[in-house]
Amino acid sequence: MSTPPAGTTKKRLFSRNDYLAPLPIPTGEKPSDVLNTIWRKNEVFLDIGNYSIGSAVMVLWPMAMLFLLMSYITPDPLMWGGALIIIGIPTLFLIQGLFRDVPLPVRFNRQRREVCVPREDGEYWIVPWESVTAAATQQSSVSQAGKATMGLLIIGFENPDPQAKDDNKHFWFGFNCGGGTTAMALWECVRSYMEIGPEAAPEAAALNSGANLRYYIDYMNDKAKERGWFLTLLWEGVFGVFIFNAPLATYLQRKKLYPPPDLPYPDIIEWSRPLPPEQWATRSPELDVAIATREAELAAQTARELA
Repeated sequence: MSTPPAGTTKKRLFSRNDYLAPLPIPTGEKPSDVLNTIWRKNEVFLDIGNYSIGSAVMVLWPMAMLFLLMSYITPDPLMWGGALIIIGIPTLFLIQGLFRDVPLPVRFNRQRREVCVPREDGEYWIVPWESVTAAATQQSSVSQAGKATMGLLIIGFENPDPQAKDDNKHFWFGFNCGGGTTAMALWECVRSYMEIGPEAAPEAAALNSGANLRYYIDYMNDKAKERGWFLTLLWEGVFGVFIFNAPLATYLQRKKLYPPPDLPYPDIIEWSRPLPPEQWATRSPELDVAIATREAELAAQTARELA
C-alpha cells in the first residue's frame, strides 16, 4: 500500500491530508498526547493504545445536557424519542465496552527500531519502524448550522509476511483528534520518542493514579496554581463537571486502564528487554537525509516568521 512521501499535503475544497510517514520526519509541532494514548513509557519501548471510554462519556454527556435543557424550555415527547435514538444507542455501546477486555496496545521499541502490532487470535506482527505510515486527515461539511470539521490521525502497518492473505496484509488505527496540527502533535509523541528519546515524549501520567477521587483533587490543585482558583472552578468545575462530566469520564477511563494491559507473548517479553547500546539499531541513510532536509526547512520557516 503506497502513500505519498512524508511532508506532502493534499488539499481539496472540503478536505486536507497531511502525510507524516514514511519516512518519519519532524512535523514542526510540539508533542502533545491530547487523547491519553500513551499507556506505558520507558527507555526501551512506548505502548500506544486506542481505547477511550472517557472521551465517549465527554461526547455523550453534553448531548444529554442539551436535550434536558431543550425539554425544559420546550417540553415535547418527540424530543425524547430523538434523544433515545441519538444518545441511547451510543450509550448502549459504551456500557458494552465497559464489560469487554481492553484491546492490547501497539508497542514501539526504540532500541530495535521495530513495532509489535497485536492482531487477532494471539497473532502479532513485528514491523520495521521506518515502514510505518501516518497521516493527518481532515474533512469539512457545511450546513445551516455552519461549518463542521472532523479529523483523524491514522497510523498504518504492513504485515511483513509476504504470504499473508489479502485480508491480513494491512492494519491501521485512527485517533479522533481533529486532524491538522493536533494530529501532528499527537504523532510527534511517537516520532519524537523513537527518533529523539524517551525524554522528548510526554509521560503516561493519565494512567498513573488509578481510578480515585484523589487524582481529580490533585488535578484541580495543579490547574489552580497555573490560572487561579476562579478560572479553575469556572472551567474545570462548572464546565468540566456539569457540561462534560470529567470526573465520571476520568473514573471510567482509569478503572479500565489501571494498570494498562501488557503484551502477553513470551517472545515479545524477551523482545522488550533492554539491549546493550552497541546493539541498538540505527537510522537508515535515507531517513538521516530526510530528517536533515526537513529540519533545515523548519529552521528557514522559523527565520522567515521572525524576520
